[in-house]
Amino acid sequence: MEKCIKKDGREEKPEKARFVIVGSGWRAAFYVRVAKAFPERFELLYMLCRTPEKAEKRAAELGIPTTTSADDCINAHPDFVVVAVTKPSMSQVSLEWLGRGFFVIAETPAALDFGTIGKLENLGEKGKRLIIAEQYRLYPEYDAILSAVRKGLIGEPTALNISIAHDYHAASLIRAFLKIPLGMKFSVRAKTYEFPTTETMTRYERFTDGRVAEKKRTVATFEFENGKAAFYDFDSEQYRSPIRKNALKIQGIRGEIIGRQAYFLDEQNEAREIEIGFKKSSLGQDETAISVLMQRAVAYMRGKGGHPYPLEEAVRDSYMAILMQRAACTGETVNGE
Repeated sequence: MEKCIKKDGREEKPEKARFVIVGSGWRAAFYVRVAKAFPERFELLYMLCRTPEKAEKRAAELGIPTTTSADDCINAHPDFVVVAVTKPSMSQVSLEWLGRGFFVIAETPAALDFGTIGKLENLGEKGKRLIIAEQYRLYPEYDAILSAVRKGLIGEPTALNISIAHDYHAASLIRAFLKIPLGMKFSVRAKTYEFPTTETMTRYERFTDGRVAEKKRTVATFEFENGKAAFYDFDSEQYRSPIRKNALKIQGIRGEIIGRQAYFLDEQNEAREIEIGFKKSSLGQDETAISVLMQRAVAYMRGKGGHPYPLEEAVRDSYMAILMQRAACTGETVNGE
């Protein structure tokens, strides 16, 4: 977490931000862990659950205040509301809390269909109070690689092979790694395969019995109007399976990055190789990224920083993901405006 320093050089104690979480599932628990890791910065007022049974269970499991009453959350006057419900409900619940006048940090994705994209695009000024929690650019590892790309280590990036994250998360990284301007036209073609894979882990279970199931892998090619290209490849097992690892390669005019290894030409056009380092945290990469996003969101809400992830960008990520899925379903090349 970044420190606030006064003009006299002393560290300034940050003003604590108070928030509620709407939702009680797996993603909601990430925000609980961040609040507990940084009690000087965040205070969790309530987790809003759908049933008394779930509220009682989560209170006991997580050691936090829970409620089934939206009025309890409203009357607590939080600085912001985290919406971490199911994907199909995400946009509607977020709009409800925006309508109540709160800043909202909503879990991804921004939208699953074009109708929702239209609603978000028509929010106008109200949309500035909605922050989509796209965390992948803020993973310490990817943030360090992005920094190297932005500083020109490999020259202008031209092509990307990405097997890190799915759909809208991947779209966000594609645009960042290739420095694609928002709104640039593109085309996408894609295909989804099914391959037998030994199951190892889910969010909630670990398997050691050697069970095998058909798992989906989507392969796609994005071609952008400026001539750059991204080659997407992602397996449904990849987030958790120890036998399905992530892969990344970014090629630029003066070098390439494979994983965290950079191969490039220096100012004398001599070939060099370095490992891109990053600052590790006691938290996992997800929680670290979310903590950074929450900190930046609070600064933005208080008029002390820019929007951490403008809604236009989140909508673009969803748009790219929807078109990729359409291309995979139809087998046709789909054009994006």
